[in-house]
Amino acid sequence: MIARLLPHPLLSLAVAAFWIVLENRLSAGTVLLGAVLGIALPLATRAWWPDRPRLAGLPGLAAYALIVLWDILVSAAEVAWLVLTRPEAELKSRFVTVPLAVTAPEAIALLASTITMTPGTLSADLSADGRSLLVHVFHTDDPDATVAAIKARYERRLLEIFP
Repeated sequence: MIARLLPHPLLSLAVAAFWIVLENRLSAGTVLLGAVLGIALPLATRAWWPDRPRLAGLPGLAAYALIVLWDILVSAAEVAWLVLTRPEAELKSRFVTVPLAVTAPEAIALLASTITMTPGTLSADLSADGRSLLVHVFHTDDPDATVAAIKARYERRLLEIFP
């Protein structure tokens, strides 16, 4: 019964929490509407979620989120510094191809989103076979090191989160 009512319990919890944060006040009505939305939206969209993504654990996902938040802050400062201190002619923007070891669609989407959310990088394309990402980098002196950093910092952790 519970599995039918909550086909994706983490999504239900995230929707309810997001509603409460958006409402910006904690009241019985806000919590109740958040719970209703948290139940209704996953039920309405379950046809597009045939299988639940397999996660190795929430602690790994939480750690990943903290790393991404830190990297967003650091990258924002680095990009601002580059924009303010370097002439445009000295910037070395490039497209790099990141070969993927992750195969879960959710992991690939999370990696592409992470790259795009981090200032100075943008996921531009996923190859037709899903085995590589084309990434635009605002400035890099060593494209191979940039690819290695993406794989070591993000993809390695996603391989642990999405086995």
